[in-house]
Amino acid sequence: MSAPEPLVASHIGPIYQVAVRELCEFTAKQGDLDVRFTPAPSASEGMAGHTTVAGRRPNGYEREITLTGQYGPLHLRGRADGYDAARNQLEEIKTHRGDLSRQPENHRHLHWAQARIYGWLLCQQRGLEELNVALVYFDIVSQKETVLSERHSAAALEAFFNEQCAAFLAWAEQELVHRRTRDAALAQLSFAHAQFRPGQRDLAEAVFKAASTGRCLLAQAPTGIGKTLGTLFPLLKACAAQGLDKVFYLAARTPGRQLALDAMYTLKAQPVRTLELVARDKACVYPDRACHGGSCPLAQGFYDRLPAARAHALQPGLKEAGSLTQARIQQVAAAHEICPYYLSQELTRWADVVVGDYNYFFDSSALLYALTQRNQWQVGVLVDEAHNLVERGRGMYSASLDQATLKDVRKHAPAPLKRSLTRVANAWRKTLPETAAPYTELGDPPSTLTSALQEAIAAITEYLTGAEQGADSTLQRFYFDALRFTALADSFSEHSLFDATQDGRNSSLNLRNVVPAPFLRTRFAAARSVTLFSATLSPHHYFSGLLGLPDNHVWLDVPAPFSPDQVDVRIAPHISTRYTHRAASVAPIVQLIGEQYARQPGNYLAFFSSFEYLQQVADAFDVGQPDIPYWRQDRGMDEASRTRFIDRFEDGGRGVGFAVLGGVFGEGIDLPGDRLIGAFVATLGLPQVNAINEQIRQRMHVLFGAGYDYAYTWPGMQKVVQAAGRVIRTPHDKGTIHLIDDRFGRAEIQALFPSWWPAPR
Repeated sequence: MSAPEPLVASHIGPIYQVAVRELCEFTAKQGDLDVRFTPAPSASEGMAGHTTVAGRRPNGYEREITLTGQYGPLHLRGRADGYDAARNQLEEIKTHRGDLSRQPENHRHLHWAQARIYGWLLCQQRGLEELNVALVYFDIVSQKETVLSERHSAAALEAFFNEQCAAFLAWAEQELVHRRTRDAALAQLSFAHAQFRPGQRDLAEAVFKAASTGRCLLAQAPTGIGKTLGTLFPLLKACAAQGLDKVFYLAARTPGRQLALDAMYTLKAQPVRTLELVARDKACVYPDRACHGGSCPLAQGFYDRLPAARAHALQPGLKEAGSLTQARIQQVAAAHEICPYYLSQELTRWADVVVGDYNYFFDSSALLYALTQRNQWQVGVLVDEAHNLVERGRGMYSASLDQATLKDVRKHAPAPLKRSLTRVANAWRKTLPETAAPYTELGDPPSTLTSALQEAIAAITEYLTGAEQGADSTLQRFYFDALRFTALADSFSEHSLFDATQDGRNSSLNLRNVVPAPFLRTRFAAARSVTLFSATLSPHHYFSGLLGLPDNHVWLDVPAPFSPDQVDVRIAPHISTRYTHRAASVAPIVQLIGEQYARQPGNYLAFFSSFEYLQQVADAFDVGQPDIPYWRQDRGMDEASRTRFIDRFEDGGRGVGFAVLGGVFGEGIDLPGDRLIGAFVATLGLPQVNAINEQIRQRMHVLFGAGYDYAYTWPGMQKVVQAAGRVIRTPHDKGTIHLIDDRFGRAEIQALFPSWWPAPR
C-alpha cells in the first residue's frame, strides 16, 4: 500500500502540538507490556552517556538539534541527539547496561521510528536528498558503542513520516474536536447549586484569579464550606481562557479522592474526562504474576490491544467516557484483556481531570510531573488537605539503609558481589561512632560510604543485567534502597539530616528530609497554578517556608460561616494526657465521656494520641460505661472496615467511636447534623519527645527560629483542630468539643484555636 499523501503545510485551523517521542509511542509501540526488573541507566547516567558519545565525535558534530514539522493540523517538535555532517549521519543515542541482544524487539522498533521521524525533519529543514540514520546504543558500564545504521532517501523518510502522522491524525482530529467541545462547555459551566455556601465564593474567586494570573494560592478555609467543589469549579472555568490542558486534583487519602469524583459528577461537566488513578496493588487483577507477557495474560500483547481499548474508553459521545473511574477502567480492560493499571496510566495523556494521590505529581519519580514536563502541558493543580503535604513531602525525599538487610545480602551474595558489599560493610562501620547509641546525628554523609555504595550498585547492576533468572528479592530491595540513598546523598544539604538508629546489633542509616521545600519548588514551577487548601494552614509562614511556595504566592484565610453559639468548647483543666500521667488519666476521661453522653445522648468521636492509649481508655470504658454503645478504630483497617466504622454514625444514632488523632477518621470525613454531635480530644497531638524530634527541633530553630513550635506545637495543634472540625460541618450544626489536657488552657495554645470558636469554659 502506498504511503498517504501529506496534507498541505498551510493548513488553516487548530494546530495539534505533539512531541516526536509521543507520536511514536502512540503509533509504533507494539507487543507485550514488560516491566520486569531491568537496571536501566538513571537520568543523570543517561545524560552523561550522551555527553560521552558526543565527545567522541569529530569537530563539527552538532548536538541537540531542534526540529519541527507539520502534517495538516499536526505540529511536531523534538530534538535529535546528534548529526555528523561529514558522514551525513543523524544519530539517536540510547544508553543501556549489559547485553544488548536481550533488548526486547518492540523497544528497538520504537527507537527506529523516532530516528526515522527525526531523519525526515532534518532532511526537510536542510534540503537533504538522502541521509544515514543511526541508532547508537551506549553501554554506560563498558563505555562501548553499538551503532546500527540505515541509509534512506529523503523520499523514503518522508513516506514513513507521512504514514506515522496519518496513523495519528484521526486521533488528533478527534482530540481537537474534544478540546473545542470541552472548552466551550466549560466556558458555559454553571455552579452545581443555586448559590454558593458562605465562604465558598471567596475561595472560588481566589482560585480563579490564581489560575488567571499564573500564581500559587495557599488557602485556609474552614471545614464544611465545600472546598472540593469550591476549588474544582473555578479551575475548570479557567481552563479555556488560560489554555489549561489538564487539572490535577491530588489528595492524601481515598476519601479526599472520592469527594473529588463526587464533585465532578455533581458538576455534570460533560464532555470533561475525569480519570481516577489508584495504587497498583488496588488495580492489579493477578497480584501473583509478574508484569510481562510470559507471566501475566493481561501483559501479553498489551500494546497491540491498547489502541482498541483506548478508543473504547474515550469513545466520543459516550457518557461513560467522561467518568473514567477505576470501576470503568476495569470494565474496559476486561473487555480487551489488558492490564487495568497500565491502561489507566496510558489514559492519563487524554484525560482532562486526573484525580490521584500526592505522589503522582510531587514524588521524585512522579508520573504526572514527568508527563507535564515531557509534553509541555499547561496544568492547574489542586492539593486537598494540604497540611499533609509537609509530612508526605518529607517521606518522598527521605531514604534509609538497613544493616540487617546488608548482612543478609552479603551472606547469600554471589562471588562477583562479595568484594563491593564488604566494602560497604566496612564503610558502614567507620561511619558509626565507636560507642553505639539508639540515635546519633552524623553530619554529612561521608564520601567513603557513598563511593562504596556506588561501587556496589555498579556491581549489582552488572550482575543482574547478565543474570538469566530474576533477581533475588532481598538483593533487589537492597539495590533499590542504595540507589535511592545515593541519589538523595548527592543533593544532601541543610534541608535533611543524616543519622543512625541502633536496634540491638543492627543499625539503620537514614537520610531524613525535614524541609521538603527545595524538592517541591520544581513541582510548583512546572504548573501554571497550584492551589493548596485545608482548614489548618496556620501559621501561614510555617507552610509556605516548609513547602517552598514561590515568593509571589497568594495567602487567603476564608472567614468561617459558623457562629460561636454553634459549639460549646470545654477544657478539662485537671486532666493531663502527658505520657507519664497517661495511666492516671484513663478513669477521669471515661467519667467525662459518660457524663457528657448522659447530658446529651448522641454520636460522639473520641480521639487519642496512639492506639495503645485508645485501647486503654476503650477497655476501661467497656467496663465503666456498659450501657453506652461504642466502637473503636483498629490497626490496619481496610477500606471496608473503615466504611463500617463511619456507617455507625447514623442520623439520630447513639454511641462513641474511638479513633487515633491524625488518623483516617481525624480529617476528610463529613458527618453533618445528628450524625456527630460532639468530640473528645484527649491530647495536644504533640509529636513524641525523642532524640529524632529533638534533632528536628534544633534544625528548625537554625533555619526558621521557633524550633519547638515548628517541631511540636504547630504540627500537633493542626491535628487537634482537624479532629474538632468534624463536629460543625454546616451553619445549622450544633455540638460540643471537649479538649482534654490542662495545657489547652494556655494562652499560646488557645491562640491556635479557630477564630470563630467561643471562649472555652
